[in-house]
Amino acid sequence: MKKEIAIIGGGPSALLLAAFLDTEKFTVCIYEKNKTSGRKFLVAGKGGFNLTHSESMDPLIKRYTPNGFLDKALLHFTNTDFRNWLEQIGIPTFIGSSKRVFPKEGIKPIKVLNAILKTLQEKGVIFKYEHIFSGWEENNNPIINNKIIPTDYTIFSLGGGSWKVTGSDGNWLDTFSKKGIQTKVFQASNCAYQVDWKPNFIQKQEGTPLKNIAISCNNVIQKGEAVITKFGLEGNAIYGLSPQIREELNTNSKASIFIDFKPSLTLENIHSKIKLSKYRNTTEILKKELKLSAAQIDLLKLYISKESYLHSETLAKYIKIFPLEILNAASLDEAISTVGGIDLNAVSENFELNDLPNQFCIGEMLDWDAPTGGYLLQACASTGVYLAWYLNKKH
Repeated sequence: MKKEIAIIGGGPSALLLAAFLDTEKFTVCIYEKNKTSGRKFLVAGKGGFNLTHSESMDPLIKRYTPNGFLDKALLHFTNTDFRNWLEQIGIPTFIGSSKRVFPKEGIKPIKVLNAILKTLQEKGVIFKYEHIFSGWEENNNPIINNKIIPTDYTIFSLGGGSWKVTGSDGNWLDTFSKKGIQTKVFQASNCAYQVDWKPNFIQKQEGTPLKNIAISCNNVIQKGEAVITKFGLEGNAIYGLSPQIREELNTNSKASIFIDFKPSLTLENIHSKIKLSKYRNTTEILKKELKLSAAQIDLLKLYISKESYLHSETLAKYIKIFPLEILNAASLDEAISTVGGIDLNAVSENFELNDLPNQFCIGEMLDWDAPTGGYLLQACASTGVYLAWYLNKKH
């Protein structure tokens, strides 16, 4: 007799779970509140569909906060395993110059999603769309569309609190809290951060990228690029510092970040270039000798004193450690991802809810964090595949 598995939510972690469950042992049904599955998958692919990251597993697992929680899942289903599986279902991939992994040229996100859905349909996975979870009955069976769904295992893959247009609105949080399950309020991650720019700076530089920089917060350094916006800063050089910035904002209501405009040069190199330059005008030196952009020079001119700007040693220090104050994060719905959701203390190492036996939570609804670059999707996939392995092994 097959066991019944109800998967509530049709995002990436749910789809990968279903793909790896043994349908000889289980009847698998995915309940999705939208009219289709994988809408966040498609939205994520609009800017170039970044599936995972190709770096070796040792540095990769250190990208996640908190360290350690996802290690078993990530090592069970690695970035290489993910790429191999995609290849098997007809989605070849390639590694881009940033070491991010994408579908081969010409393969759109909808083709990737359709290949996954076709794989599940061939396995006999049942899909029920426009089915909304609202809680549990007295025996802890889920209630979906106001009907009790008897099941042997219930797996929740309800997503985080960002990108409401995809259905990932986080409204389930209150239902779980009322059930007595430990939860945390959702907070924005991988998002824009607010800076109170001087009006004459933002009028000139709005939309300008700061390229090849490094930003630090609480002694954590992230290299990359950030874009100056009316709201503040966004881009991979600041997204990766979300845990540190968020911690400072929660503690102090503001956060301090420091930009290194020339991470390839030491402080001594920069000071030497300024001192030994054939140019006499400081702005010319910054342009010609140090190749600083107009936006970087404007930041230095407008945010430090004239004396500091004209003093070679002090100027060199500001080029390496330029301070900015962060006032806030963007709203949840503008964030790429969120933290919060199910408190990690509420689940076992196999993602089973401590207070609800045979019920599990996977993917972004758990309180972990990762930078952009394929890490978010990789962890969602890994949690799904790991849980499939665990349930297959049990039977």
